[in-house]
Amino acid sequence: MSSPSGTGPDLSDADLLAALRRAGVADVDGSGLARALYSSDGSLYRVLPRAVVRPRHPDELDAVLAVCRELAVPLTARGAGTSIAGNAVGPGVVVDTSRHLARVRNIDPEARTATVDPGVVQAALQAAAQPHGLRFGPDPSTHNRCTVGGMIGNNACGSRALGYGRTSDNVVGLDVTTGAGDRLTLTSPTASVATRAQDPAATVATGAAGVLGELQRLVAGELALLRTEFGRFGRQVSGYSLEHLLPERGFDVAKALVGSEGTLVLVRGATVRLVADAPHRGLVVLGYPSMADAADATPTLLRHRPTACEGLDQRIVQRLRDVPAAVVPDLPRGEGWLIVELTGASAAEVADAAQKVVADAGALDTLVVTDPADAAAIWRIREDGAGLAARTSDGRPAHAGWEDAAVPVEHLGAYLRGFEALLTEHGLQGVPYGHFGDGCVHVRIDFPFGRGEDRGRGAYRAFVTDAAALVARFGGSISGEHGDGRARSELLPHMYSPEALGLFERVKGLFDPGDLLNPGVLVHPARIDDDIRVAAAPRLTEGLALAYRHDGGDFSAAVHRCTGVGKCRADLGSGGVMCPSWPATREEKDTTRGRARVLQEMLAPGGPVRDWRSPEVHAALDLCLSCKGCSRDCPTGVDMAAYKAEVLHQSYRRRLRPRSHYTLGRLPRWADLAARAPRLVNAVMASRLGGRLARWGAGVDRRRSLPAFAEQTFRQRWHGRAPVEGGRPVALWVDSFTDHFAPEVAEATVAVLEAAGYRVLVPPAEACCGLTWITTGQLDAARRTLGRTVELLAPLAEAGIPVVGVEPSCTAVLRGEALELVGGPAGGGNAERVAAATRTLAELLRETPGFTPPSLAGVEVVAQPHCHHHAVLGWAADERLLRGAGAAVRRLGGCCGLAGNWGVERGHHEVSVAIAEQQLLPAVREAGPDAVVLADGFSCRTQLDQLAGRRGVHLAELLAERLPGTS
Repeated sequence: MSSPSGTGPDLSDADLLAALRRAGVADVDGSGLARALYSSDGSLYRVLPRAVVRPRHPDELDAVLAVCRELAVPLTARGAGTSIAGNAVGPGVVVDTSRHLARVRNIDPEARTATVDPGVVQAALQAAAQPHGLRFGPDPSTHNRCTVGGMIGNNACGSRALGYGRTSDNVVGLDVTTGAGDRLTLTSPTASVATRAQDPAATVATGAAGVLGELQRLVAGELALLRTEFGRFGRQVSGYSLEHLLPERGFDVAKALVGSEGTLVLVRGATVRLVADAPHRGLVVLGYPSMADAADATPTLLRHRPTACEGLDQRIVQRLRDVPAAVVPDLPRGEGWLIVELTGASAAEVADAAQKVVADAGALDTLVVTDPADAAAIWRIREDGAGLAARTSDGRPAHAGWEDAAVPVEHLGAYLRGFEALLTEHGLQGVPYGHFGDGCVHVRIDFPFGRGEDRGRGAYRAFVTDAAALVARFGGSISGEHGDGRARSELLPHMYSPEALGLFERVKGLFDPGDLLNPGVLVHPARIDDDIRVAAAPRLTEGLALAYRHDGGDFSAAVHRCTGVGKCRADLGSGGVMCPSWPATREEKDTTRGRARVLQEMLAPGGPVRDWRSPEVHAALDLCLSCKGCSRDCPTGVDMAAYKAEVLHQSYRRRLRPRSHYTLGRLPRWADLAARAPRLVNAVMASRLGGRLARWGAGVDRRRSLPAFAEQTFRQRWHGRAPVEGGRPVALWVDSFTDHFAPEVAEATVAVLEAAGYRVLVPPAEACCGLTWITTGQLDAARRTLGRTVELLAPLAEAGIPVVGVEPSCTAVLRGEALELVGGPAGGGNAERVAAATRTLAELLRETPGFTPPSLAGVEVVAQPHCHHHAVLGWAADERLLRGAGAAVRRLGGCCGLAGNWGVERGHHEVSVAIAEQQLLPAVREAGPDAVVLADGFSCRTQLDQLAGRRGVHLAELLAERLPGTS
């Protein structure tokens, strides 16, 4: 069989797709969009596939393999695509198991096992096992999106591997097909059946007669090698884990295949071990002078048998503090920390164990955490580590590539000191953290990709080569849990002898003689500095509408913030927003990562995506709500709303636009006209013909009702109001939505501010933020509009007068987009001054001396924070205000699904409703009739009214109704 590196030059992509479909594979996609989406994983590498397949049944895996064998096309299996070493990209067919092969097929509580499809998400398995009091032990930081098949491929571990073992320790059996077409049903500790699956009339062979017999004979001749070079310590994950094939280990082929990174077999299904979780948990957080000092203390603490012992550095905590609107939990004094998790049968047992850990820790400072919410906040720092570490302390991008090396834990402190010295020697920075109880260290490093004649490849190769030699000197493994992939396979000679590497080749030859499965990984490795996505990316700094001030003015650097960790594919639960359309469609193109990948491909040379107007770009961005959730929830700070605005600006600049851009995108202008005769306008829109014409002209879905204009705007009412004397001045910035559609909200805000001792000033009507122009990509007009507003508000800000916004999305513009559109030296610092002066109502009230909110005792509040409120402004002040006033608060995550003009536009209705059904609508149905549904956003209140028939209340209204003297 020919080498798959050429993937059949005479075979057209159309022929490949046709062959796959003839084989009965239903979901086959060779479009430029699919190829762009799957060209990268969570690693540095970009490899364009020829086709993407999403099998609906395990038998389709075999069908795909049969076609690839016949046509000599490489095949790469992929789960969630979070692989950090380049394990899930390939030049032929990429098989995405996460879309359809995602079922937990059986839970056996008595045997404590689960049988699963390869694409089932680890967190979904946990949820299925939890009612039985069981769990799957390994839990990587990506547990809410990584798949069990991917964990098997990489021998994933995670924070609690210290207590529950690696994936290989928890695999009971595998159903696999080898690259040669052999169907193997493997049960640990011995393989029981090998079924030949080369044709529909499958034949059965005994373990001694087929590939397993050949493997057994191979092992018998290499026992000394296996006993000396393999399985030396728990986190030796690099290479093939052939120690499991030793006779004293029962020739456990199932375990040996774990960590083979899809190079030997395709996993059709797996049976995994479940464990009983201890009923009580607690955390001890220990502060040390440095991370290396924390590492020195780790071996002593392991005698207390923690389930996890994690290391953090002050640099990664500072990165979290730099994220807008982030809430950072308090940590003990120090610059390096250990997070030690303890379990027990009772709270008293955990507390006693915690005190013993504290006594043995030798720490500068300690913190014992028993509250689950506090513990979750601390764990969140660790789980977001891969994303937070993607920026250095001075804001430069930091990359994977040298990511998860491990050494025996007794050498960890010395290794970290040597590693820091190596970084300094190479003039690099990194942010390390990791599983210190297992000796595993994660790090992202600011390799100078994109600079110099070789685009930084030489500097990268020089460092990782030296780093591999350093790990080898400490008897470690260049990979401790993510596998070798394209990032480290070439470095294996630092760890293994030529004899061991030769054994890898012979094992590969038995299972995959045609080198079809994931070529370039482990055996016959690709060069570590080939196909590096960031190194090939050109800068784009000219002709942009937004400043990209955190990315040096470079759009390319901005979209390459996405490292592929895939948090946008996760269920973020309460408090998270990113990415609303993904749970509604389960399509990779509707993740923040998928959109970023398409934009990266737009900039890459020689790819399927050509320019701003490419259909692939607009297909990927169509279901982006511009909610800005990613700008807060993505640990690398991707802001897809800004990128979408730029794409629309570049695509339609000086060109004919969609109708909705002229209507909904310029709504404040139309609202000003409607304010001259609101009753007539409302009557026309309420009529059958007038409503249909209005919806058609605005590009609004026919199932949407049109909100009525207020008969008198807030500003019209305000001009006739008697001025209030005395009090501290505050500028109430009333946006177009509030002014024209909900003036009662502005009036309630005035009442609350005056009750708090303020004298309210209202700037003139032309103070518009330009939000609708921004979301539709009319950025030249947005800049002019926003510039006038900033000039108007700047003197107030300079005089020390706070500016309070009513509508969260518009208020967020003053704190966010204003800096990108009219900020910097050209704006004279006005945007910066206005941003610093801008407050939400809750923020101002919380910082007002002597203010006591009216009592909300006994009030049940179901709160839907506006997405921009969550992402840009932060909702913590609102929650503290409500709880401090005595309310019982249930905070919802996710998005309401309307998102300004997006949810009413034709083509978006079904997804808009599906998004609302994720959290908002079920919570409203569950809430009692007396519960207050708090929704500061006009969009959120509109969605509630139209889909639930429930009135949403603004915070100002909730407080104003309960002011003393209010009936």
